Amino acid sequence: MTKEKLLIDVSHHNDNIDFAKVKADPQGVSGVIIRAGFGRYVSQKDKRFDKNYAGASSAGLDVGTYWYSYATNKNEALSEAKACAKIIAGKKFSYPVYFDIEDKCQLYLPKEVCSDMVKTFCDYLEERGFFAGVYSYDSFFSSNLKTDIPKRYSAWVARVNSAGASVIKPTHCKVYAMHQYSWNGAVSGIKGSVDMNLCFKDFPAIMASKGINGFSVNN
Repeated sequence: MTKEKLLIDVSHHNDNIDFAKVKADPQGVSGVIIRAGFGRYVSQKDKRFDKNYAGASSAGLDVGTYWYSYATNKNEALSEAKACAKIIAGKKFSYPVYFDIEDKCQLYLPKEVCSDMVKTFCDYLEERGFFAGVYSYDSFFSSNLKTDIPKRYSAWVARVNSAGASVIKPTHCKVYAMHQYSWNGAVSGIKGSVDMNLCFKDFPAIMASKGINGFSVNN
């Protein structure tokens, strides 16, 4: 059984990050999921994506990425997938490329529409050699996504305990590989709070063995 790993996720909102200090943090952070961008255009790349990717990789942290979605139909989701693919091209990711679907503009969309958007984005990335996954908060998985989505695409689910430090497991999303359990973590090298995650799947080994996400079987 794979031992759970501690990861953080970051974007430009976390400002300048000292990833060497993150790597040395006694909590044992082993990886980071970095926002690549948001929306439908390449111009919406996260302004710290390249710097965060280079810093995390140089520090010896395993890296994944995510794309924040504002799509309200599958055509817009396809545009987001194309923008994401262009921005992450040529980079290696030991963790999946996640489609982050949680925005308020998507909350009242039917399950069919939201599920089609996930499929459109993830299938486009998979066709180009990436390992795609889906991120959202726990209840969104039951209110807005069909039950087959987290079974088909690796799920990263958020359920945090705003009342204390103990971890509260997701209940709506039944199948998931990663759990975002806090938005108020403290890690060396990062000013202010940072999102904390537990990963229960050995994604780095999967990417290397399958030769995907920028890796080849000879890496």
